[in-house]
Amino acid sequence: MTSRLQVYLVRHGETAWSLSGQHTGRTDLPLTPHGEAMARALATTLKGIAFTHVWTSPRLRARTTCTLAGLAATAHTDAALAEWDYGEYEGLRTAEIRERHPGWDIWLNGCPGGEMPEAAGARADQVIARLCELRGPVALFSHGQFGRVLAARWIGLPVIEGQHFAIDPASVGILSFEAGHPQRRVIALWNASPRAGGDPA
Repeated sequence: MTSRLQVYLVRHGETAWSLSGQHTGRTDLPLTPHGEAMARALATTLKGIAFTHVWTSPRLRARTTCTLAGLAATAHTDAALAEWDYGEYEGLRTAEIRERHPGWDIWLNGCPGGEMPEAAGARADQVIARLCELRGPVALFSHGQFGRVLAARWIGLPVIEGQHFAIDPASVGILSFEAGHPQRRVIALWNASPRAGGDPA
């Protein structure tokens, strides 16, 4: 019998804009050389896991991470895993956005021309509903901001609580269920980065 659902949530590796702090939604940036090395390190961490499904954001940085992690052969591109749409704030740093909109906070205010928190949360809920129809280990290659939304909604928290879930580039989280409480969703692992040997730190 196939085991119970376990979701391996993987953030893409480093890009030039993740280094600079620029908001990267729709812009299709490649990984930096270091980001590629980070993604390759994931291969050892994920090796030997018999994933029943592999889903990746359509963005180049996520697809490249999936490929370098060794899972491209069975990957399915899923637009619902794309990063939060930053709209008019695409490419800007938080300080630059606050020059236009003092006190701006994405978790409260969203992005004009892009997604509001409610929309990002609804998208996460749709992903979760589809995940809960699956069994066994599933790999998702996605993004920092949307990954935080997904984690919050997985355990039933409002979208705004995603602000407390930091996600480093090329890190792994596991969303699953508590042993003995099959309906209770838990975060079994969070923000774990592979060491040089491939095991999560």
